[in-house]
Amino acid sequence: MRKPLPLALATALFTLSAHAGDPSLGATTYTVYEAFLSPAQQPGEESETPKLLQKSLGATAPSTPREQRKSRGHGQLRFTKDLTRAYVDVQMTGVNPEDILMFHIHCGPPGVLGPIIVDLGEAGALSKTVVDGRFTLELKNENITFIKDMKGMKSGLPESCPAELGFLPTQTKTLAGLESLARKGVLYFNLHTKAHTYYGEMRGQLYAAQP
Repeated sequence: MRKPLPLALATALFTLSAHAGDPSLGATTYTVYEAFLSPAQQPGEESETPKLLQKSLGATAPSTPREQRKSRGHGQLRFTKDLTRAYVDVQMTGVNPEDILMFHIHCGPPGVLGPIIVDLGEAGALSKTVVDGRFTLELKNENITFIKDMKGMKSGLPESCPAELGFLPTQTKTLAGLESLARKGVLYFNLHTKAHTYYGEMRGQLYAAQP
């Protein structure tokens, strides 16, 4: 005797085995974002540094116009699928490691200066961690920068970068939030050197890596 179609379909669905994934894959598989760094992505020249910041952030070496710089780079930001770890891998050329002052991941859309959300190294340390033009670093939640000074950063910035909801500001403090911003295309690498301190030597907007 043939079962009615709805009953047969329900029986077939009920007998299907579960297909939950292996939890350990969360720490060994990745969501990958990449950026090609170039001076052309900087929104201004070092000579255009605001006067109020020239003393504190002014270059200590002669600057070179963006179109004449030879610095280039390729970087990846890889998140484990369980969002407990992230890894930064950057290969750069045309940059003397001794000239590097700062290296950050900022939050902001293309052509816009945004706040630092991850500090990839302090002055002096980067010259030792950049080996043969290559820089690598593992990130955890505690590496996310919480921006205390919100002045001048309220308008035009994407969600959690930071954002204001209600009366209190809120911003990303986890790798999960950082990955969400990467998905929106509002994270960028920025490398600062002695000659290009304010805008930076070269910049690279992060987007989902192409297969």
